[in-house]
Amino acid sequence: MNMATQPVNNVTQQPIKNKLINIIIIEDYNLTRVGIRSFLSKYENMKVIGEAENAEKGLSLVRRLHPDVVLMDLGLPGMNGIEATQQIKAFDSNIKVVVLTSHEREEEVISALGSGANAYCLKDIDSERLSEAIETVAEGGAWLDPAIASVALKLCPKPNEPKTSSTKGQHANKAQLTEREMEVLRLLVEGMSNTEIANELIVSVHTAKAHVCNILQKLYVNDRVQAAVKAIREGIV
Repeated sequence: MNMATQPVNNVTQQPIKNKLINIIIIEDYNLTRVGIRSFLSKYENMKVIGEAENAEKGLSLVRRLHPDVVLMDLGLPGMNGIEATQQIKAFDSNIKVVVLTSHEREEEVISALGSGANAYCLKDIDSERLSEAIETVAEGGAWLDPAIASVALKLCPKPNEPKTSSTKGQHANKAQLTEREMEVLRLLVEGMSNTEIANELIVSVHTAKAHVCNILQKLYVNDRVQAAVKAIREGIV
């Protein structure tokens, strides 16, 4: 990360927001955590209240300390950052999650945003830009790194190619999804786990899992992320 070499331009004397933003860092590399903590200490309106090297410890801190913002790596040992983000949002949807990762594959971007992340930043981000991302999500906004913004734009229909209900129906027919499978697919795109889908649709986890398996087979994909990407890209949902 190039944070340590970036000037802060006396930002500590003029904080953008008066309210203190409490932050937890979930990142497996100690040196990266140290760098992030060091640069954030320069901002009067930000405070790191906890750090963790894996998702399990991070989630424990989140439940105990109730931060405003969580800086989340995706490539964590054990539970990954996407699953951790889902659990944070299930615990308290008001907690903002800023993904801070070196991963920029389309599937990962879409899956992270689908899990409820409020911002997606790459680790080579300028320190001032990261502070802007943190402040933006803390105030209720969303933030995308310019390097991956094109991925998000691909999800939007072009002006001359609107995603009409008839188009969606045609794609759904091609996939031969049942009405219930369409419901499950929409929830899957939102980043829900099998348990969350089961609770939403008031069915057993076994039934939800069976629906997901059927969807994967009918869409000719190998996993949930690929199913979500294909559903959005082809206008199925």
